[in-house]
Amino acid sequence: MRKFVIMGVQGSGKGTQSELLCTDLDLVHISVGDIFRWNVQNHTKLGAQVRRTMTAGELVGDDMVESVVRERLDRHDWNFGFVIDGFPRNGRQAEFFMESYDIDAVIHLELPDDEVRRRVLSRRLCPNCGMDYNLIADRPEIEGRCDICGHELITRADDTPEALDARLRDYHQKTRPVLDIFGRKEVIHDIDARPSAEEVQQSIRDQLGLPPYKPAVALST
Repeated sequence: MRKFVIMGVQGSGKGTQSELLCTDLDLVHISVGDIFRWNVQNHTKLGAQVRRTMTAGELVGDDMVESVVRERLDRHDWNFGFVIDGFPRNGRQAEFFMESYDIDAVIHLELPDDEVRRRVLSRRLCPNCGMDYNLIADRPEIEGRCDICGHELITRADDTPEALDARLRDYHQKTRPVLDIFGRKEVIHDIDARPSAEEVQQSIRDQLGLPPYKPAVALST
């Protein structure tokens, strides 16, 4: 069983790298951000609380985050292991996680702030089907419209320059010290997140001693 935590500032590619890791290793990707976004899109009580917090450019409170993580991991649908991203984000969450769960390694994606701003402020979201786009590398075929359902794309409420600056400050002040806490017990692998997604994935696998990354090959027709 393989259990990994993946960390990095917003825009560093945590979700992408998690999915690439999970695809051929039969791991479960647990994204705290995706769980919260699902609740926002489905107008749950939790979603309403999260929406107010995101709009203010703040992070969701520790009690709520820990409760969501505990409930998700308690499902035990991760027979071969998991990759969790978006957690922990501060010292308290790290202590909670280390007391409750054993992990094999921490993957730390490193990305300069100027590149974070370039990536994050280019993101767009379809509020209808949830499809994500990036105007740098993954533009929709029709400008401003979702390729899947045709709905008008929007900027996430937490992807404004002001909200991003607040999250960057919060990350440097609270989340980076989490690495020091993990460093007491866990193996931390620092990965340069600037290259292509495929190159970053191979770097992760090299450092973790995992099977080489094999990109999916499209079937010819």
